Amino acid sequence: MPLTAIRTPATDTSRTPATADVLRTVSDARTPVFVTVHANGRRRYSYWRPLDSATGRGGCYVALPTAECDELLSSGRITLGDPLTDPTKTTYRVRPVRTPQTPARISSAPARRAPVRDRVRAA
Repeated sequence: MPLTAIRTPATDTSRTPATADVLRTVSDARTPVFVTVHANGRRRYSYWRPLDSATGRGGCYVALPTAECDELLSSGRITLGDPLTDPTKTTYRVRPVRTPQTPARISSAPARRAPVRDRVRAA
């Protein structure tokens, strides 16, 4: 099922702590996030949490809140990569949308030329 079923972009996207946490997780290059769209239309955003040797936690998949992820997708804050299709599901890589940086402002005043030094001529 294509992801066209996701609601249209909202003009006023409210920022909640959960949405900020999801965006922070998606923006972390060390944490690849994926969305799996099942044949029945159910979507699941998730990532792999590696095992933390200090706490003994991790080593499992962690699901992200679908509502917040859908909100970020519809508002254009995240984007989906190329689909990987399986008979029962389709998986997309989720990436943050990078806004292009504005170029540094170049001064409109012409650069001052260095004074030309008088050359000493040999007679």
